Amino acid sequence: MAIKLNCDLGEGSDKVDAAVMPFIDQASIACGFHAGDPLHISSTLALAQSEGVSVGAHPSYRDREGFGRRSMACSQQEIIALMHYQIAALEGMARCQGLLVDYVKPHGALYNDMMAQAPVRAAVMMAIACFYRPLPLMLLATAEAPLHRMEADEHGIKLLFEGFADRGYDDNGQLLSRTQPNAVLGREAMLNQVRQLRSQGTVTTAGGASLALQIDSLCVHGDNPTAAAAIGDIRSLLEA
Repeated sequence: MAIKLNCDLGEGSDKVDAAVMPFIDQASIACGFHAGDPLHISSTLALAQSEGVSVGAHPSYRDREGFGRRSMACSQQEIIALMHYQIAALEGMARCQGLLVDYVKPHGALYNDMMAQAPVRAAVMMAIACFYRPLPLMLLATAEAPLHRMEADEHGIKLLFEGFADRGYDDNGQLLSRTQPNAVLGREAMLNQVRQLRSQGTVTTAGGASLALQIDSLCVHGDNPTAAAAIGDIRSLLEA
């Protein structure tokens, strides 16, 4: 099972971006609404270009104070507009460096709401479907993947399914809330989860169940120092 490695970057630390970039395949870059600014976006794009890393847009709700982790009541039109604004900004800066945005991965609460609420997911898919050119949507691999594929087909978009190296799962295949124990994994638990995904295609949930996941890409959070420090070991495990 060939699995790519992605990381959420451009969120405030040039040091982390530089340390992580040589090990990953895909960089999901903050577009300014939850983190990032024009200078940081530019420097992160330059790092991605130097390492031959694919660039993704990482849009969020407009929530810098809460790092994009607070749900917001937005209409379908608002979600489409905020996504287009952010994707277009990153796309424009990428084009200035000879790059293209290759995919879209929502951030934080927008990502969680997309997975939990069909109307939010529909709005996100509509935003991507009516962007000026086709872009894949990255979302969480769950048991509902067949439904999500059907929804994506209706909108004429492609999906990339992702798993998480550094986050715990509940028995339904959703990420544990960060308010719960073991929502963010320590180093050994994280590496064990990567080994299990690589060798068996499963994760062990908080309730002890074995959950099968078919993923295209594995995420490491750039704002998680433990995960960022283990990126080389994670890369080695995926290539074992």
